[in-house]
Amino acid sequence: MPGSVSTQRLKAEDLTVRFGTQTILPGLSLQIPDRKVTVIVGPNACGKSTFLRSLARLTSPQGGAVLLDGKDIRKQASRQVARTLAILPQIPTAPEGIRVYDLVERGRIPYQSALRQWSARDREAVETALELTGMSDLAERYVQDLSGGQRQRAWIALCLAQETDIVLLDEPTTFLDLPHQIEVLELVRKLNREAGRTVAMVLHDVNLAARYADHMIALKDGTVIAKGAPESVVTADTMRRVFSLECHVMKDPVRGTPMIVPL
Repeated sequence: MPGSVSTQRLKAEDLTVRFGTQTILPGLSLQIPDRKVTVIVGPNACGKSTFLRSLARLTSPQGGAVLLDGKDIRKQASRQVARTLAILPQIPTAPEGIRVYDLVERGRIPYQSALRQWSARDREAVETALELTGMSDLAERYVQDLSGGQRQRAWIALCLAQETDIVLLDEPTTFLDLPHQIEVLELVRKLNREAGRTVAMVLHDVNLAARYADHMIALKDGTVIAKGAPESVVTADTMRRVFSLECHVMKDPVRGTPMIVPL
């Protein structure tokens, strides 16, 4: 059932993050369900991206811990973490003149060392990532020449080439038009359903979040207001509490998931 799991490999315990005198996360405890698509929603500046970055060890907390496989992620070797968890930041940037294939190759860096150079296994991982994301035919194209949706798929391919069990996506649909948003989210669903990846991502569009999530988390001021299956999170009461939005909640006529209609 959506939102129900037996174990959680990635979780935050009493996570506290401050920037200057401002507290962004005031002791947040959350678990990311294994092998599910989790979507985090909430108003601007509520701590969504800070939470995701903290899970990936890109932001250092002032209190609490992020546990990966039961151990504090800050005390684990960077190479090992990079083989377990991949993150696509909010606005990734690629060097000018880099091809899609070269970008995706960078996902294999955690597996390289003085004793282990580029191998057939690395090539296979890159080619599989390109195939899964539908980018094989565009492998020789320059990243800057791609459409927005293609560019996002190239970055997701890089994450997949890392061959991590856990993928974190920070607003992967930002700046994309609706068809490209759907394209990226359908890919995320495919990666979860067919490749068994655990996915946690931040989205702004609540209706799209409800359509693609197995598990949702609604944040406000760094605090969890609601979590669980979309049906239990996307309610008129929760939308009022989280977004100060008066709305009617109905069933999506295509997917049957909850859909909000602002009043």
